[in-house]
Amino acid sequence: MTSAQSGTAVPFVLVPGFWLGGWAWDRVAPHLEAAGHPVARVDLPGLGSAGEDRSRIGLEDHVEAVVEALRSTGGGVLVGHSGAGRPVYGATDRVPELVHRAVYVDSGPMPDGSAFDADVPAELTEIPLPSWAELAESGAATDGLTDADLAEFRARALPQPAGVARDVLHLRDPRRRQVPVTVVCSVFPAEEVEELVASGHPYFTELRGLDATYVDLPTGHWPMLSRPEDLARILLAAAR
Repeated sequence: MTSAQSGTAVPFVLVPGFWLGGWAWDRVAPHLEAAGHPVARVDLPGLGSAGEDRSRIGLEDHVEAVVEALRSTGGGVLVGHSGAGRPVYGATDRVPELVHRAVYVDSGPMPDGSAFDADVPAELTEIPLPSWAELAESGAATDGLTDADLAEFRARALPQPAGVARDVLHLRDPRRRQVPVTVVCSVFPAEEVEELVASGHPYFTELRGLDATYVDLPTGHWPMLSRPEDLARILLAAAR
């Protein structure tokens, strides 16, 4: 029996998106811990230190890191931000019995056979953090972040292993679709996301038929930095 099933405080496994380490959750984790929940902040392979070799790191390495974090906590609420949506869903597919609920923060589960960016050149080994303008053009708005936040973000960000963006997600276990889901909607409002799901938009097709709850948290693409206390409240509600 996992701690998620036994009536004790449900652990949280927090997985950061591209360019980020577990430090990205530093403003959220204390609120969860104050409510009595154990918290594991995941440093995905290639994103723990500047000196790591990123040339051979692929999506499966990130999936396995999330699976290992779930096993180490005995299961719990699995939270993924942005590009971590694919390794989070991949881990849900591998060990659905360990995922009490999956929470996608400005993200979502991707379907079998999907790549984050199939056009990433095969010879590219890592992707540096783009400019803020480039990120905004891609939909990753920095709303709610102060100049100090942006400076810390850029100082601590690490290159993203290119293989993770390039690799195809492989899913096998249909039990993944029995895991309840919360989608935290920041850049796009929940109503718009639900419309995209209903219309069969390819980025949201996997959400169709899931036990999904959509929650608005209007801010930029990094609510763990811009609205950490509000995000923590949403995560605590998801654990209940």
